[in-house]
Amino acid sequence: MSALGQNKGHVIALDQLYVDAHAPAYKQVKPGDTLYFVAGSRKFIHVVNFEGTSAQPIVMINLGGEVIIDTDHYFGIAIHHCRYIKLTGSGYPGQYYGFKIKRVAQGAGIGIGNLSSDVEVDHISIENTKIGGIYAKTDPDCTANTVRGAFTQYNTVIHHNYIAHTGDEGVYVGSTKYTGQIVNCNGKDTLIMPILLDGVKIYSNIFKYTGWDGIQVSSASKNCQIFDNTVLYDSQLGVDTQMSGIMLGGGSKCDCYNNFISQGKGVGIESHGLGGYRIFNNIILDAGRSYLPNDISKMKFGIFVSDISTQKDSSYYIQHNNIINPKSEGIRFSSILSKNNLIAANIIINPGNFDYYESGNTRFKGKDAYIMFQSETSTATLAGNYLARDATNAGFTSLKMEEPNDFKLVKGSKMIDAISISPKTAILFDFIRLARPSGLKSDIGAFEYDTATSIGELNNEKYGEVKLLQNPAINLLIFRLPEKSYSEIFLKIYNINGEMVLQRRAFEIYHDLPVIQADTSGIASGVYLYTIRTDNHTYSGKFLKW
Repeated sequence: MSALGQNKGHVIALDQLYVDAHAPAYKQVKPGDTLYFVAGSRKFIHVVNFEGTSAQPIVMINLGGEVIIDTDHYFGIAIHHCRYIKLTGSGYPGQYYGFKIKRVAQGAGIGIGNLSSDVEVDHISIENTKIGGIYAKTDPDCTANTVRGAFTQYNTVIHHNYIAHTGDEGVYVGSTKYTGQIVNCNGKDTLIMPILLDGVKIYSNIFKYTGWDGIQVSSASKNCQIFDNTVLYDSQLGVDTQMSGIMLGGGSKCDCYNNFISQGKGVGIESHGLGGYRIFNNIILDAGRSYLPNDISKMKFGIFVSDISTQKDSSYYIQHNNIINPKSEGIRFSSILSKNNLIAANIIINPGNFDYYESGNTRFKGKDAYIMFQSETSTATLAGNYLARDATNAGFTSLKMEEPNDFKLVKGSKMIDAISISPKTAILFDFIRLARPSGLKSDIGAFEYDTATSIGELNNEKYGEVKLLQNPAINLLIFRLPEKSYSEIFLKIYNINGEMVLQRRAFEIYHDLPVIQADTSGIASGVYLYTIRTDNHTYSGKFLKW
């Protein structure tokens, strides 16, 4: 992460709600400059017409503490007609979320639109919104510049945010109407095609109690990744067409991996995209179990694949997922347009429809509840999937099966070295970024057993220079940093609510690089966040303590 504040800074006072680059006060803002938002309570923030460059984005950051928004307005923060913008709440030591949107009575927490592109959002807390947490899209209208071909939304990056208690989606990126929508233009109904997105990254966010889908991405046809997110209690309003932990909507081509999705009322992962992408290393617990549990007709699945926008002869790769206790079926594969599909090395435990199908009420058998091909013309290669009514013999570290830690493999597990996968389709890392395979063959499920040392190594996708070594036997974390010269290093560890639980300042030199260690014996197992601040950089990440 680039150092902040080295270029020209512009302080935005508490009473400045509209920040317009065309206004005299901001005409001097140049690419690479920083807009410092003074800490305190604000009704909302509306930023328009700013444009940085790819190498020098304009940074919007909190100054001196938390920026708090509690509003009856239609948004908490709006970014309109901007390009190359970085909105970050990383501006104050000790606070993981420097912007806190506590309530938005009429609309979304953050709205990114009106032909905005190349926007990054991180370290923001958003709660209690009437509609979504973050909306990032430009809807088409009758003007020529808002339609497909005239404008492309590039590089939408949303990471390290906390989003809870939303009326609609946690994050809503791109248009769901990929195949077009009818708009009345000058008295005539006209089919208008929405814009496409190129470059979507949604990672390391935490979602809790969303009304609709936790994450929804549509029309993202190139360079899309959704990974390392924690999605808890999605789809609480029970709106039947808006119920999933993660929805890969029409027109999207998104790799979806290393996400933890638990206790939602909806499908774990819905796939309605173009095909040609991978869904892997996800842990999906109790998908749909709490949604009308006595109504078997209201089916919810661990993973669902449809043909809403599948490109003919494209392929889906569904690998190394742990799908536990889905309401209806583990994987429902309903695509007939795709070919050369692969469903391999997944662990599927206790699908809810097993007894219903086994009883002879339908043409299906109990085994079909694990992996369901709705049409006889749907095809996929099935390889090395572990299917069982319970997890007794799976070799997990715990049969509680409540959090990611419980699914690590113990010595002697049947999942270890259980499958050989072609290098062409192999997944090269596991849920916590252990190299896969670590033995002679790959392990089944989301975790790879570390046969060598039982010490895992994580590489943060965006800030890959920081390496984290974890030794669970002695409750030790070791962070190794990339640069040789520091005068001070500050490590802060937070729980998933952004509350600091541990901090360290001292560091040592190991193999010419600085390392900072932390004893985690005083914190419980689970998912944690961290920040490391050095003289010139700030690094953020997530780790799993087991």
